[in-house]
Amino acid sequence: MQQKAATKLKKSGQIGAMLLAASLLSACASSYPPAPVAASDAEYSYVIGPGDTVNIVVWRNPELSMSVPVRPDGKITTPLVEDLPALGKDSSTLARDIEKELEKFIREPVVTVVVTNFVGPYSEQIRVVGEATDPKILPYTQKMTLLDVMIAVGGMTEFADGNSATILRTGEGNKQYSVRIRDLVKRGDVSANVEMRPGDVLIIPQSWF
Repeated sequence: MQQKAATKLKKSGQIGAMLLAASLLSACASSYPPAPVAASDAEYSYVIGPGDTVNIVVWRNPELSMSVPVRPDGKITTPLVEDLPALGKDSSTLARDIEKELEKFIREPVVTVVVTNFVGPYSEQIRVVGEATDPKILPYTQKMTLLDVMIAVGGMTEFADGNSATILRTGEGNKQYSVRIRDLVKRGDVSANVEMRPGDVLIIPQSWF
C-alpha cells in the first residue's frame, strides 16, 4: 500500500511539474504583444535581389533586349552593359540606370525592365523555422498574410505548438510578436490572420506534450 501511495504521489508530482512547465511556457508566449493585423506599407515597391530574372526591353533595339539573371553578387550583364548593380533597386530605377549606360553607344535609349522569377533580396525574404511541415524561405509580396505563409509551408507538424508561435520583425529592430497559428489553421479563426512584413521570421515552437 505504501508503495502504491508513493507511486501515486510520484505521478502526481510529475503531472504537477508538467502543468507548471506548461503554465510557464504559456506565460512566456503571452509576454509578447499580439502581431498587428495590418502591417504592409502602402508605398512598398518590390526591389530586386540575387536569383531574380529581369526582362530588359530596349525600344527599337531588339538585339539589346533579353532576359538576364541577377547574379549572386547582385549585378547583371547585358550587351554593352557589364557588371551593372541591380540589387536593392526597383525595376524603374534599374531601367534608368541601363539607359544611362546605353547612352554611351546609342542615341536616346528607352528601356523597360520587368522582373520575373521573384526571389528578392535576403533582407526582405520571409523565413519560416521550427515545426512547419516544410520550413523554407519565401519571397515577400505586398499584403502577404500569415495564412499565405502557412499554406506555402504546408501547415504545421503534429508536434507544433501553433498558438505559441511568434513573428520576429527584423524591420522593427527584432521586435517579437505572438501569433495564433493553431486557431487560424485548425479552427479557421480568421481573426488570427495578420499581415507579414519584409524580413519577418516566423518561429513555430514544439509542443512539450
